[in-house]
Amino acid sequence: MQNRTLEIGVGLFLLAGILALLLLALRVSGLSPSPNTDTYKLYAYFDNIAGLTVRAKVTMAGVTIGKVTAIDLDRDSFTGRVTMQLEKRVDNLPTDSTASILTAGLLGEKYIGISVGGEEALLKDGGTIHDTQSSLVLEDLIGKFLLNTVSKDAK
Repeated sequence: MQNRTLEIGVGLFLLAGILALLLLALRVSGLSPSPNTDTYKLYAYFDNIAGLTVRAKVTMAGVTIGKVTAIDLDRDSFTGRVTMQLEKRVDNLPTDSTASILTAGLLGEKYIGISVGGEEALLKDGGTIHDTQSSLVLEDLIGKFLLNTVSKDAK
C-alpha cells in the first residue's frame, strides 16, 4: 500500500515537471496557450529585411503591440513585404506612421518599431504603412568604415 502511494506521488511529480517544461517551451518559442486577442492586419514594404523573422515582435514606444506573421517578396516592386498582426487596442494609427526594422542590442534580434504620424486619416485593417526604414546591415557599415580608413591612409 505504501509502495503504491509512493508510485502515485512520483508519477504526479513527473507529470507536473513535464507540464512545466511544456509551458516553458511555449513561452520561449513565442507561442501562447492563452486565446488570441482581437487583431488586425497591416502591411509594410522594405528594401532590405535582413535578419527579420516571422513571429518577430512589433513595438510602439517600447511596448509590444503585435507580431510579424509573414514575410514574402513583392514580385512587382522586388521589395520585401512584411505582414503584421497588431492588437485592436492600437487601431488608431495615422496613415503617415513609420515602420522601422530595429535591432535589440548590438547583435540582437530584429523587430519592427512603429512611430506614430500626425495625419487625421487612420490605417484600416489590410492597410499599408508606406513610410518604412530598412534594416541596417552590419557588414555594410563595417565595409564603409574600413573603406574610409583605407582611403584616409592612402592620402
